[in-house]
Amino acid sequence: MPNFNAGKFGTAPVFFTAISTILGAILFLRFGFAVGQLGFLSTLAIILIGHAVTIPTAMAIAEIATNQKVEGGGEYFIISRSFGLVIGSTIGIALYLSQAISVAFYVMAFAEAFTPLINWISDKYDLHPALAAIIELKQTISIPALLLLTYIMLTKGANLGVKMLYVVVAILAISLIAFFIGQTEYADINAFDPVRSLATTSDYTSLSFFAVFAIIFPAFTGMTAGVGLSGDLKDPGKSIPLGTMTATVCGMIIYGLIAYKFAISAAPLELADTSKLIMQDIALYGWILIPLGLAAATISSALGSIMVAPRTLQAIAKDRIFPSLFINHWLSRGKGPNLEPINASIITVMLAAVFILMGAIDSVAKIISMFFMVTYGSLCLISFLNHFAADPSYRPRFKSRWYISLFGALACLGLMFFMSPTSALVALVAIIGLYTFNSYYNRDKQSLAVIFQGVIFQFSRTLQVFLQKAKKETISTWRPSAVAISEHSFLRLSAFDLLAWISRKYGFGTYIHVLKGYLSKETNVQAQQCKNRLIQMSEDKGSNIFIDTVVSPSYTSTIAQVVQLPGIAGTENNLFIFEFSFQNPTNLSDIVDNLKLIKSVNFDVVVLRTSIRGFGLNKHIHVWISSQDYDNANLMILLAYIIIGHPDWKHAEIKIFTIFPEQKIDEEKERLTQLIEAGQLPISTKNITTIPQQLEVSIDTIIEKNSQDADLCIIGFREETVKHDGAEFFQRIGDIGNIMFVNAAAQKNIVK
Repeated sequence: MPNFNAGKFGTAPVFFTAISTILGAILFLRFGFAVGQLGFLSTLAIILIGHAVTIPTAMAIAEIATNQKVEGGGEYFIISRSFGLVIGSTIGIALYLSQAISVAFYVMAFAEAFTPLINWISDKYDLHPALAAIIELKQTISIPALLLLTYIMLTKGANLGVKMLYVVVAILAISLIAFFIGQTEYADINAFDPVRSLATTSDYTSLSFFAVFAIIFPAFTGMTAGVGLSGDLKDPGKSIPLGTMTATVCGMIIYGLIAYKFAISAAPLELADTSKLIMQDIALYGWILIPLGLAAATISSALGSIMVAPRTLQAIAKDRIFPSLFINHWLSRGKGPNLEPINASIITVMLAAVFILMGAIDSVAKIISMFFMVTYGSLCLISFLNHFAADPSYRPRFKSRWYISLFGALACLGLMFFMSPTSALVALVAIIGLYTFNSYYNRDKQSLAVIFQGVIFQFSRTLQVFLQKAKKETISTWRPSAVAISEHSFLRLSAFDLLAWISRKYGFGTYIHVLKGYLSKETNVQAQQCKNRLIQMSEDKGSNIFIDTVVSPSYTSTIAQVVQLPGIAGTENNLFIFEFSFQNPTNLSDIVDNLKLIKSVNFDVVVLRTSIRGFGLNKHIHVWISSQDYDNANLMILLAYIIIGHPDWKHAEIKIFTIFPEQKIDEEKERLTQLIEAGQLPISTKNITTIPQQLEVSIDTIIEKNSQDADLCIIGFREETVKHDGAEFFQRIGDIGNIMFVNAAAQKNIVK
């Protein structure tokens, strides 16, 4: 059997990649500046606050990596497989840009290591002004260094990169040892003062705490660098948590010791001077070891970034996120058995070269920090959401705590704005723009990620249990929680549409497709297929109803099952919707036979009679009220109001027709007008028509005459009338379009 782990790495590269990035350019170039500006205690506070973000992130990475196989792409793989490809790729592209631009940042910082040599050459030799200007340019060293790194990565790949990593980490260690054992005259004559700073020892105005924090924080952001090697590790589940956590803790301790060494070795004014390498004056043989250490730190950080960034881009392309198939294929290609990301490396180096030539790396560095904070916040949020979702499949060998992960996520967001509100806004706008772009070009990948499904499940479960346990209050207003059933879902859509209109804004709706028969393997498969078709139909229509199916041998048993279903929002269902076709009323007798069963459980009932015309133009709703169904009137008006709240009926108007004995017409019209005004219903008094009841003319005839062009008629009915007239009651009115027959279990209140 072939050894698929041959040539892959253990834990050491993860640790060394992370620690060499943590102990990077800012350590040599700006950490003394922080101690000089703020003093030892405030610098220690920066270290602790910074690690309040990095330690939860490291723990989150360790937790996630020990639960799932982390493949190529490292942080991007974790985020995209947790949040879904659209959100994951949005954060992944931001992560890649920060990693790629970091290459430029570290290479330019590497050029700073040659400043003593350049100054010595300028002092020693009388150079031509043009040559002197060229030598002093940071790009003179940065561009060749970038090209050399590119050559190493393209020809030798990660293997040589890891071997070089060991060399530069060794040099970095030697330079730090020399720094710690170095002695200064200042240390011999001055006692240690933990609060001594620029503000307490001179007239200079020091920077604010968070202004210095914004400069220093990127020093702590290297702990995830080793995660990008996940595709090249023998056992990512072991190596990533061990290497990442160890590097993070070691980095925090080393930074604390370095801050103390700075505080006892030089005056704040000297420490705050960024024109020279103060570490060079403190360290033993600092004139040579500190520039070498700076070169080692920056080149190792650049090496780590140039190893990781192309792999992130390669992983994004493998997920076919970019809009062009050619681009995805070209960027995802690799060389050799380890699939070295050659093409992704070329793009990364070109991007880094652009920023090196621009030279505006200080302003870009703030945006880099913001993108890293977005990444770290996302990782902490993933850990927190996994804890909240309580998915049994989430069983990491290393466990963080939900409150630690939540704190890390909130700290990332807060520190972004404390560091630089402008840069934070730029980063967030860029993230929103990337998400919009990815959503547009990846519509087929917008599935709800498992982590969100779990969170929604837990939230829904908790809410429903809470509502069930909560003390029931007397509720004077009515809100529909409707359930509709139909055997003809794919032939007649009227009931489906009606439920969608009723449940869109003011209530909830459950649509049940009925399959006649007994439950078996075959009928279960058929039911699932029907359910999937209806869900797709619901998505296409943009409705928010809940879809389900029922397999039952009879209409009565179907209703008995459905009325016992729990509501989908923690409230009991209260409205039952039937439907039948006026032209082909095959199921009408079943509806009539089971009305008593529905009424026995105190449901309001709607019987929708559909016609060939359907809902017509969705512009005219006629509500018919008579003395025979007075108790249904308020429910009929409420349903009409709810329906016109849907966009499909946005141009509709409600007309109310009342049929009462002539001596009661004025009284009933006044009562109805007051009800509409008090209830603030969008019904003009001009649309209220009163018709005297005449013995020689039936109500059905009056309705046919006045509502022949209505798109929907709403008519009340009494249980006793249906019991007496049977199915004929619903067929007496001629073919005037769709009719809603409404029966209220109790009179509804329109006015609170």
